[in-house]
Amino acid sequence: MSSPERSAWFYHRVDNTRCLGVFDADEGRYYDCGVTDELTALADQRLVDLASVRTGATPMTSPPVFDVPVARPSKILCIGKNYAAHAAELDSTVPTEPLFFTKFADTLLPHSEPIVIPHWVDSRVDHEVELALILGFEDPGGRGRKYVSRDEAMDLVAGYTILNDVTARQIQSDDRNKKFPWVRSKSFDTFCPMGPWVIPAADLPEAAELDIRLRVNDDLRQDGNTSLLVYDIPHLIAYLSEHTTLRPGDIIATGTPAGVGPLVDGDTVTCEIEHIGSLSNSVVHEAKPT
Repeated sequence: MSSPERSAWFYHRVDNTRCLGVFDADEGRYYDCGVTDELTALADQRLVDLASVRTGATPMTSPPVFDVPVARPSKILCIGKNYAAHAAELDSTVPTEPLFFTKFADTLLPHSEPIVIPHWVDSRVDHEVELALILGFEDPGGRGRKYVSRDEAMDLVAGYTILNDVTARQIQSDDRNKKFPWVRSKSFDTFCPMGPWVIPAADLPEAAELDIRLRVNDDLRQDGNTSLLVYDIPHLIAYLSEHTTLRPGDIIATGTPAGVGPLVDGDTVTCEIEHIGSLSNSVVHEAKPT
């Protein structure tokens, strides 16, 4: 696992309790910041200044057991076909406006935990590495934000992390042919590995031009750059805000580059994004219940 090149925040487990942590890139050291509710911290923008967050924190003597950066998002919004080459590999065209769908919160999976393919799914399941946004902004009264302009959009981004939009590809195709929604193919439990770190948005000004890669075992499958997004980050935020209220802790997955491919029992899939580090998970095929 490669560490991020910038200081970052994360959540980890201490005696089964969820705690905030900070990784200091200059020191190469982890700090435990204690129990902190991430939705509250994102709403009051505490996670913007990591030096302040780290004040009084306890240095960790061993690497953390990572949890997902956000455990209770109000929604996980994902953008489909947002790289032209990925649309082409699916024998499709780029949508004339952003195409979005959702994943359920039970899909969320921390770094190093296994992706579990349901025992009854015997068709293709794919990986999809994506740059994800975690929203965080002052939210007095808990009203969220709607109708955000493009110029305001980046003010809503607290930070960036890595996400793997695992997809039951054949089920997706079958449902599309039936004119059914994509929901079930995207929303099996564990089908959204995410993390382990979040780089504050102000500390990653290069977000629009990051190398993004995915390996299965030692095989490089996906290799792209966020500069190839069809609809850029400000456009996506403004567009989504026309359709739903955006709230601190919401997750937006920005789309995957070309090279999606199958995952099978025994694989290890590693997602890498420049400056952010890597997210790695094994793959297991669930045993049939007896």
